[in-house]
Amino acid sequence: MSSLLTSPLVDLDTGAVIAHPAIVDATGVLRAAPLPMVLELPVRVVLSGAGALAPLHEALRRAGRHPREAILLLTGPCQEQDRPLLKVGLDGLRTIGYLLGFADVGAAGAALDLVTDCSPYLLALGADVVARIPGDHRATAVARAVVTLARGIGAHVMAPGVEREAQAATARGLGVRLAHGPLLAPGPDGKVRVPLPIADDSPGTVMLGPRVQELLLPAVTLPAEAKAEEAVAAFGHEPTITSVILVDEYQRPKGSLDRSRFLLSFAARYGHALHGSKPAQRLADPPRTVPRTTPAIAAMQAAGRDAARVYDDLVVTDELNRCLGIVRVSDLIRQVAAIRG
Repeated sequence: MSSLLTSPLVDLDTGAVIAHPAIVDATGVLRAAPLPMVLELPVRVVLSGAGALAPLHEALRRAGRHPREAILLLTGPCQEQDRPLLKVGLDGLRTIGYLLGFADVGAAGAALDLVTDCSPYLLALGADVVARIPGDHRATAVARAVVTLARGIGAHVMAPGVEREAQAATARGLGVRLAHGPLLAPGPDGKVRVPLPIADDSPGTVMLGPRVQELLLPAVTLPAEAKAEEAVAAFGHEPTITSVILVDEYQRPKGSLDRSRFLLSFAARYGHALHGSKPAQRLADPPRTVPRTTPAIAAMQAAGRDAARVYDDLVVTDELNRCLGIVRVSDLIRQVAAIRG
């Protein structure tokens, strides 16, 4: 079992590496980087039943990796009579925790109605489609159609085999966020460099304000199981810290501690005795998350949905729901005021 990727999976907006290619070799050993991984999984293997999938589960278990860290890209066709069996198999994989995707969408991959019914996490364009853009308007139309389909079912789109800046720019303009290929391979220093996008200065875009990733501040994070006294110590290090975000082992936000409310709990009578040795999660609010590409206006609208927490920090997340940092509502207000001014 191998990966369709030949280089890291990259976010075209930020240049962040989202996942790495991985392989289960002939001896059943998983060879993968610490980041989330992408593995090719032929449809015929899923149709063969649980026994055929056992080597994959065992390889992850022996490597100390969890299915949540793996994106399985399904390859190959599926006959009409096999669709019910495929859906049962995919439901089982999703229940275990795997993220599912389809390869060669819009080309030689699975039929679009099957893709839609399976509610995938990721749709990978056909490599030949990417190779023909932007010069071939028909390939561009196919890519645009796949992006529209993905938006309708809540999936992400990946462009494989990106070799030229024009391909990256066209894919990004169509709404493709994820890509890999020679253009995005790490350089001699190990860093990935993504060509800068062309700024969109249209009035509609300007009025929405900058994306929250442009206003990002580092988040102070603690493990989700941290004690409340650890959070007190974190707030005590620096008076400008407005929040502490509780994250799991994959850096996904699980709770948000607002400085004022949290420290007020300790300032109350017997506050330290009641809370100090208990999990901080007991005093945490649900994190208010926004994707990194959210415009400032939309982020302010999200902040205003809960009247009791209007000024709480927003947690900015990537495509895998990992915490990237925070945005303060005061910064959003200043940005929007500058636009309206």
